[in-house]
Amino acid sequence: MQLKELATRKTDDINYQKLVFDYTRHPDQETPQPARRPVVVVGAGPVGLALAIDLAQRQIPVVLLDNDNTLSTGSRAICFAKRTLEIFDRLGCGGRMVDKGVSWNVGKVFFKQEQIYSFDLLPETGHARPAFINLQQYYVEGYLAERAAQLPLIDLRWQNKVTGVEQNDDHVTLTVETPDGPYRIEADYVAACDGGRSAMRQLIGQESKGRIFRDRFLIADVKMNIEAPAERWFWFDPSFHPNQSVLLHRQPDGVWRIDFQLGWDANPDEEKKPENIIPRVKALLAHSPTMKDAQFELEWASVYTFACLRMDRFRHGRVIFAGDSAHGVSPFGARGANSGVQDAENLAWKLAAIIKGQAPDALLTTYADEREYAADENIRNSTRATDFITPKSEVSRLFRDAVLALSKTQPFARTLVNSGRLSVPATLHGSALNTPDAEAFAGRMVPGAAAADAPVKRPDGSNSWLLHELGPDFTALIAAGEEGDALVRSIQDLNAGGTTLKVLRAATGADPFGRSLIDEDGALTQRYDLRPGTVYLFRPDQHVCARWRKPTAAQIKDAINRALAIS
Repeated sequence: MQLKELATRKTDDINYQKLVFDYTRHPDQETPQPARRPVVVVGAGPVGLALAIDLAQRQIPVVLLDNDNTLSTGSRAICFAKRTLEIFDRLGCGGRMVDKGVSWNVGKVFFKQEQIYSFDLLPETGHARPAFINLQQYYVEGYLAERAAQLPLIDLRWQNKVTGVEQNDDHVTLTVETPDGPYRIEADYVAACDGGRSAMRQLIGQESKGRIFRDRFLIADVKMNIEAPAERWFWFDPSFHPNQSVLLHRQPDGVWRIDFQLGWDANPDEEKKPENIIPRVKALLAHSPTMKDAQFELEWASVYTFACLRMDRFRHGRVIFAGDSAHGVSPFGARGANSGVQDAENLAWKLAAIIKGQAPDALLTTYADEREYAADENIRNSTRATDFITPKSEVSRLFRDAVLALSKTQPFARTLVNSGRLSVPATLHGSALNTPDAEAFAGRMVPGAAAADAPVKRPDGSNSWLLHELGPDFTALIAAGEEGDALVRSIQDLNAGGTTLKVLRAATGADPFGRSLIDEDGALTQRYDLRPGTVYLFRPDQHVCARWRKPTAAQIKDAINRALAIS
């Protein structure tokens, strides 16, 4: 199948696990000299596809190479967080993800025979997207591939495997193997998004370092038709799987994802056999009154080992690493794919600004600084979760079990329970692109934080959301009032290095001039601690980079230059 054909077919007609894309010989393979491209992205998984789409939407041509010609098999990454969904919204496919996925906010924790507590990851209203959706990775890749097919600036080449990398001062030369033999292609920049076993990483002589945990887990995708809430259920030491842990998630199409802890001595080949998986599933179902009579069939299974690893540096000259090729975490907490998509979002606007001549090459180094910081945060949380879930000594197990027992009645103990602290975007506190606060603010929207959404009404009276109104470049959000109106007039045409600044007014009541976003329920005002004259400056990736109570146009211009690494 050709990629553009995929975009024209009805979703209901597509089995994404069985799609096979056609290899097509490209004109670049005919030229005696390597063709030169602005960006080559290696790896058409969720991270590579998201990066290519983001760049194309910013009018940067992209060549996307993948050594395979299929999407992923099995559920693999299934939990996609609110921030990732907001990124997918901006890429033009968030609605499809949410419509197909199973939305959830609530998690329940069990110890032995009983539920000890539950938690709500999104207890407040006023957000466009849920805390999480569960959606099999092949759907995510398929929807991203369909979006890519709509963008003429993306040149996606299947069965194009990179086998050589040559770094030069002003470009990278790649050797690419195809069914018709090798060819060479040059790129101003190369983004390596080719997964945990990254060939790109090996080709430039780098490695990921960290910790491998001595434990194994079985993933089983089970298809069954039962009625149960869309919640995350985690058991510690249940009677149906004693001395181990179990995690249950509902997915679309009547598929349920079950993770069984096995222990280090388990034989992966044996544990993947249906005759060994089915008794485990039956024991779990028999434990639940709502599931005990369910009929099921096994759809897919895999055994994995926990590992928390990362490269020392994510940038190597003009080759930049993102997603699992740069860092890897254990799956509890859903920090792998989510952090990879956030890598792509951070990288795309910076590459685009550099290629367009709006920012110096130094901006690309801040990608490595910021996303290495985020990776360390994810690895720290993932390691703590793994140590809690799989205690390595009897003393550790006694402590864990005491905390779990106490959590049934004592809320403070629940803060010590770690069944996988679930993915949230990193707040980039120390980023060199932030303008530090000079005045006092309340709330979490500090410089470096990913923007929080809030419902608003457009000037025409239609309903919208703050994140949908932010521009593709920099955006200034100005609280209405005399000071704000005067500032709008002074910066309406503000331009820094060719970057367009979008200006949004925000008002808490009716705007007689019909120019403002209206914050009817107060969520926007509360989340951003807005007062008349307050201004927030958002980067192109929707992170706050500066905020003031009553800034001048010159201060805003200086903050934009700082966020572009313009000295």
